[in-house]
Amino acid sequence: MTLKLNAFRPLVLALALAGVAVPAFAQRDARIEALAQQQKQPLLDTLSQLVAIESGSRDLDGLDRIAALVAGRLRALGGQVSVIEPGSAESPEVYRMGDTPEHIGKMVRATFEGTGKARIMLIAHMDTVYTIGMGARQPFRIDGDKAYGLGIADDKQGIAVILHTLALLKEMGFKDYGRITVLINGDEEISSPGSRALISKLGAEHDVVLSHEGAYANDDKLSLATAGIGAVTLKVQGKASHAGSAPERGVNAFYEMAHQVLQMRDLSDPATGLKMNWTVGQAGNNRNVIPAAAQAMADVRVNRVADYDRLERAIQERVKKQLIPEAKVEAVFERRRPPLEANAAALALARHAQGIYGELGRTLGADDKVAGGGTDAAFAGLSGKAAVVERFGLQGYGAHSADAEYVLIDSIAPRLYLTTRLIMDVSAGKVPAR
Repeated sequence: MTLKLNAFRPLVLALALAGVAVPAFAQRDARIEALAQQQKQPLLDTLSQLVAIESGSRDLDGLDRIAALVAGRLRALGGQVSVIEPGSAESPEVYRMGDTPEHIGKMVRATFEGTGKARIMLIAHMDTVYTIGMGARQPFRIDGDKAYGLGIADDKQGIAVILHTLALLKEMGFKDYGRITVLINGDEEISSPGSRALISKLGAEHDVVLSHEGAYANDDKLSLATAGIGAVTLKVQGKASHAGSAPERGVNAFYEMAHQVLQMRDLSDPATGLKMNWTVGQAGNNRNVIPAAAQAMADVRVNRVADYDRLERAIQERVKKQLIPEAKVEAVFERRRPPLEANAAALALARHAQGIYGELGRTLGADDKVAGGGTDAAFAGLSGKAAVVERFGLQGYGAHSADAEYVLIDSIAPRLYLTTRLIMDVSAGKVPAR
């Protein structure tokens, strides 16, 4: 059940999440700080290996190679590891959208059993938006305080941070958690059709979910809320006829499409952050032929899961009101990603993270304002049970660009310190449970 936030806002948001420094909860841990510094070069070496493997969302060979690398590293750290095929018995549900490929990249799941009670989940993704061949032209390189490479910020750094956080915990012999589950998926950039069900299931089974998308180079902050992304595809089937000699024998799909788009142009709701905008339209192939088919697409953004239901109902009611009764009209609604909605547990976790960062003399931003695009953290948070917080990865820039993607090297040690200390504090019960 998602908790009401109103009672928490005055204290938590005003004092802890206002973008100002939060007093440290304890003195910095010199041992963890030193070990985090020692992991800096090994993490860069890991990034070099990950970036060297091209792993676009539709590059199944590349995804298999990087999954094998990640699985091997997790086994070496002591995890019980499985490589999961979407649609298999271990993850049978696949949510197919209009652009979902027939075959979807695998997931790597690792479980580390400890001696305590806290259930902690760490997530990141290994697929990128880039096509085969682009990586060879832009290999991993270091220039000053920046490490460059395609997919390095989104999200290969997230995999590296998880691997080296686990390495740090192993070095210290720390096992006071109950269970740490790692899930690295290969379909995030195509809206996670094969992994969303498993992420949602596991998220509901854990107390805390730390999602390792990267922070921004110019804004070192965590994120507690992200927008949900949806899409509407309007399909109209009419009847072709000669536009000059017999237009009356046709059924103009273009006219019906235009009517539907216009009558659904006002479904946005600024008060709740719901946005629906028609962005693509196509009809006909020849000037002198009444178009027999037409199609339009709309982009949808929501801040609340409930707004999906409300909008879909409104669309299905509106689409019944046709201009041309003979036309066949269908509106397909896709929930590409839910929004991540902050709950009280996530707010408490973020506040505690700010205190840990303060031990290093650093300020960590965090708020529940909707930020950025969709995220797999939202699937993990669908149940409203776990404390789910996004952007535990390195600071970076240039995600989805073709020539400037990088991470800040100086963010490696602080982020390793943050994630390690947070896992230890959650395990010790120092962060309020859900």
